Amino acid sequence: MLLQVNDIHVHYGPVAAVKGISLAVEEGDFVTLIGSNGAGKSTTLRAISGLEQLSAGEIIFDGERINRLSADRIVKLGIAHVPEGRRVFKDLSVTENLRLGAFTRDDPDGIEADLEKIFTRFQRLRERKEQMARTMSGGEQQMLAIGRALMSNPRMLLLDEPSLGLAPLIVQEIARILIEINRQGVAVVLVEQNAELALELARHGYVLETGNIALEGEADSLMDNEHVRRAYLGI
Repeated sequence: MLLQVNDIHVHYGPVAAVKGISLAVEEGDFVTLIGSNGAGKSTTLRAISGLEQLSAGEIIFDGERINRLSADRIVKLGIAHVPEGRRVFKDLSVTENLRLGAFTRDDPDGIEADLEKIFTRFQRLRERKEQMARTMSGGEQQMLAIGRALMSNPRMLLLDEPSLGLAPLIVQEIARILIEINRQGVAVVLVEQNAELALELARHGYVLETGNIALEGEADSLMDNEHVRRAYLGI
């Protein structure tokens, strides 16, 4: 198992945001976490990537306990996080943003090769490689954020609401890119408010409600689940 999240709890002061979540991700898997706002989805991703401390529980990545490690060490082990809101460095160019994604690496030739791979995968970024990130559209910034994460050469990619605020055609393009990344062997953990899109992309899903896992299973079975259809798919 590539990732094991075992009974984790996260508090913000006295408030419990995550209340005993356990989940697993296999090598090359595509997993989604769905649920309403405040369910604990983003907090779970932040805990995995070392941005939130656990109150209890443990997180194991490739056999190593990582929840006591710094965020940069977790990146170096192979977990990259694309946060909600993209958070690109707006006063840096596209190329500078991408190079920052490789800050934990010390293989210059590999970095250059991966930079070219990103430009091949994201032609819009190639066209705008000297452009300041703040001048780009929301969809282009999302592509840049994903490309920057891939520059760390991850084994697992965590994505938080990548479709938020984007036009339908751009959402379809982002979805295609995520499928391609996963097919190349990178495990994907997707938090997505658009539950229908998330379940179409993923192979396995977890439904979070108020900091707990309410349901889990294969994405197809969750798509057919009556509670999921009523609560999250609007059917």
